[in-house]
Amino acid sequence: MDRSRSDYFCFLSSLLLPLFALAAARPASFLQDFRVYFAGTHIRQTEGGSAVQLMLDPSSGCGFSSKKMYHFGRVSMKIKLIPGDSAGTVTAFYMNSDTDSVRDELDFEFLGNRTGQPYTVQTNVYAHGKGDREQRVNLWFDPSKEFHTYSITWNRQQVLFAVDDVPIRVYKNNAAVGVAYPSAQPMRVYSTLWEGDDWATRGGMEKIDWSKAPFYAYYKDFDIEGCDVSSAADAACVADQRNWWEAPAYRQLSPEQARKYRWVRTNFMIYDYCTDKTRYPVPPRECLAGI
Repeated sequence: MDRSRSDYFCFLSSLLLPLFALAAARPASFLQDFRVYFAGTHIRQTEGGSAVQLMLDPSSGCGFSSKKMYHFGRVSMKIKLIPGDSAGTVTAFYMNSDTDSVRDELDFEFLGNRTGQPYTVQTNVYAHGKGDREQRVNLWFDPSKEFHTYSITWNRQQVLFAVDDVPIRVYKNNAAVGVAYPSAQPMRVYSTLWEGDDWATRGGMEKIDWSKAPFYAYYKDFDIEGCDVSSAADAACVADQRNWWEAPAYRQLSPEQARKYRWVRTNFMIYDYCTDKTRYPVPPRECLAGI
């Protein structure tokens, strides 16, 4: 190889090696991005710190949170839920602004079942302190048999909840017509496992069978990409329209995503606050056609 070609390949390698190192760094280990939120005795690291096991028993549930807060971006995890009779348990994966009175929050809540019944995932959106925007979907697979990927993509235009890259919920930014949208505050990432048998399964009719305890949920492949508010460059990051999650492809569903979204809503949606006439005789503004 002549000198000019050798210099070229050395130069190319110097550019690519940092990219390979960055790719190898993901998914992150648990301790890189997270810390115990409560009941550390009920959280166990596995697989050399690249995965964790959460436990619920009569004494306590548990939870972990991200060390940093993020303003827009995407967060995803692979989760394997409680097998068998998990009625009354709630396994949650969510983002929260840590501000009580004007809370912003984006929720996945996995509601346990009696053996043989489908797992239900409830999503909710809080914006400027207003929540009560629940939707529920029955999962089309058994989420306790193997890991599945759950993700939240959040940008100026919409929030997208997805399961294995299948959209199950889209919440659009309709602030221009007076609908609150979570855009002003950064949020921390949380996951918890807890008792919710007063409401979680069939509206609280199915209680936890503590003889089946302890209950375990498993997490791995933690991936957070977003504007880190601990950085002095956060304001510039949030304003930067070149962030990949702000690209046109992430401002609305692609035709293929829209097809999958319709499939989920047609076949697996069991509750939508927009159609609950008991709670909302007049549908909330964001539920109106064309918004």
